[in-house]
Amino acid sequence: MTLRVTDGEQGGWAVLQVSGEMDLVTSPVLRQRVHDAVAEGRRSVVLDLSDVLFCDSSGVGVLIATRRLIRSCQGRLRLILPAQGAVDGSHVNRVLGALGVRRLFDVYPDVGAAVDDESSPLSA
Repeated sequence: MTLRVTDGEQGGWAVLQVSGEMDLVTSPVLRQRVHDAVAEGRRSVVLDLSDVLFCDSSGVGVLIATRRLIRSCQGRLRLILPAQGAVDGSHVNRVLGALGVRRLFDVYPDVGAAVDDESSPLSA
């Protein structure tokens, strides 16, 4: 399976909808799309990972690198990792939790909540 990233914008936020599998082969696609958004001056980024079916350590590495990049330019990063999914919730949410890095990210249940500055992130 491949990784697909589609660009959008909502409420002043760059929204990248990610679907497929994030692994050693496909993760560079997401890394490049994030770099492109930052190069275009986007400092508020939402990664919607609702449709990511698989994520290995390479994918987690891209998420951590994205966090570092956004923070280095005083930006904001929010992830969409729904607790409820097709089977047992978000795969990425489970992987981040198992690795102990879930707490590094501001996670929201959907794009609407993520782009709303009045909304609070879900607890880790």
